[in-house]
Amino acid sequence: MRGALVLGALGTWIGATLLLSQLRWFARASLTERLRPYSIGGAAVGRRAGVLSVESFRDAIGPLSRAVGERMARLAGVSEELEVRLARVHADVDVTGFRVRQVGWSVAGLGVAALLSIALRLPPMIALAFLLGGPVVAFLVQEQRLALESQRWQRRLFLELPVVAEQLALLLSAGWSLTSALNRLAARSSGATGRDLQRVCWRIRQGLSEADALREWSRLAAVPALERLVPVLALNRDTSDLGRLVADEARAIRRDVHRELIEAVERRNQQVWIPVTVAALVPGALFLAVPFVEALRAFGA
Repeated sequence: MRGALVLGALGTWIGATLLLSQLRWFARASLTERLRPYSIGGAAVGRRAGVLSVESFRDAIGPLSRAVGERMARLAGVSEELEVRLARVHADVDVTGFRVRQVGWSVAGLGVAALLSIALRLPPMIALAFLLGGPVVAFLVQEQRLALESQRWQRRLFLELPVVAEQLALLLSAGWSLTSALNRLAARSSGATGRDLQRVCWRIRQGLSEADALREWSRLAAVPALERLVPVLALNRDTSDLGRLVADEARAIRRDVHRELIEAVERRNQQVWIPVTVAALVPGALFLAVPFVEALRAFGA
């Protein structure tokens, strides 16, 4: 009993430390560490964590957390790479940081499950189920949150894309170059497409070509409408009527959005009839049941 209590307390402490390390007020760097990037050779060296600091502990368990997280994600049926999903939603953590956070939640879940098993004095089999299910549930909760955020980002991008494509077509038809039009849209937009265009422009300034930067955006976003638009934009150096082609593609994307909206409205209209049908069938069944029961009694007599 005492050993299980110590194990639960230790797991809770380790998980809480890993979770709190993501908060700035808890993991605040010293003045020396904040000034290190501005010193000679400081940017190349980076932050130097102490032997027993949170950073050193994270660096030690990072590879193991990444390997365990990828294995559990595959077992859970997640096929898309974590790096792609994190880049899609513009997350402020990398793959290793996200896996360390997941392991922290799992360890915290193990500690909470152990404490609950001791406090409630559960039978051994139920306590074992708690100990096995706590870390798994904590891990899957983080995975599901990222999946939902990724789906919401894709949905926002799909809904914003017709307007952005139309604006891009107007700028191209007015004589703007593709790079200048993308920079203007990135500066004036504030939605999901605007943030993605900011990354595209940043990649172009890093030396990537326009077509390669747009293909990278299409690969990260994984939106079919964008996958059709990017090959059209890649014809920038091969055609002089790019504005008209982009406008045609914008109208096609808007038709897709309108088609999905009509389907959603039709599904809601059909859902309205479900309670009406149930409300009409239940009284009718009762009225039919009364003479049926009486007929059975008459034949039985």
